[in-house]
Amino acid sequence: MNDKKNSDAKTVAGFGDEWTRFDQTGMAEAETQRLFDSYFSVFPWDRLPANSVGFDLGCGSGRWARLAARRVGTLHCIDPSSAIEVARKNLAGLPNCKLHQAGVDDMPLAQKSMDFGYSLGVLHHIPDTQAALTACVSKLKSGAPFLLYLYYALDNKPWWFRAAWRLSDLLRKLISSMPHGLRYVSSQILAAVIYWPLARLAWLAEKLGAGVSNFPLSAYRNCSFYVMRTDALDRFGTSLEQRFSRAQIQAMMQAAGLRDISFREATPYWCAVGFTPLAEQENR
Repeated sequence: MNDKKNSDAKTVAGFGDEWTRFDQTGMAEAETQRLFDSYFSVFPWDRLPANSVGFDLGCGSGRWARLAARRVGTLHCIDPSSAIEVARKNLAGLPNCKLHQAGVDDMPLAQKSMDFGYSLGVLHHIPDTQAALTACVSKLKSGAPFLLYLYYALDNKPWWFRAAWRLSDLLRKLISSMPHGLRYVSSQILAAVIYWPLARLAWLAEKLGAGVSNFPLSAYRNCSFYVMRTDALDRFGTSLEQRFSRAQIQAMMQAAGLRDISFREATPYWCAVGFTPLAEQENR
């Protein structure tokens, strides 16, 4: 019997530090809503039953849970790190949020009991992403949707873009090996001298009529500096990071038992939703 947990202790501790520093209270409500809408653009809210019960795996500070909870009956917010205490504070006014400090191996949910689930920007930080995804899907009822966001392998970008990313990944490996304090300071310097200038340059280029889809960090062109600071720590402060192509993500979702998979065809790449088979399909 293998008792080894599907988690990385250093990564979990890093996220606890990140969400304590960036509890998302410095983020404007309109920006939070805009980003939420982009991640959930393919999610079938209209197909959920009344008073639906679901889960957010890797809820972090609770920034997405705060908005999702308003549209469902009960939301189980699950995170293995100390960030669960940040989420507890941020979700205090939402009694339908049930918080659990747990990992993907020990989610306190019965098998096939959930009407929906989602995990955004989390499973690529788990050693065995496929096993983690399969564990999430196992909690869903038949016909239930699961929304997934994984870091993408830049499979829709030119070669030079991927080469630049490989250089940045060397820097990530260096920074993520530092103590939390130095990791934080280094990421904030990067946010100020790389994220902000490139994002604003992309914003200006777009205003002048240029295409910016392949411009480095153009996804941040309409984001606040607070978001850039948060994501710089998220990106460069995390020791375990995996990336997957669209084809790989689809194959993983299918292997986990999801059907009718569809992808968001815009940033953030790749967001995808799939459904567990209906009971009659399972018996075929």
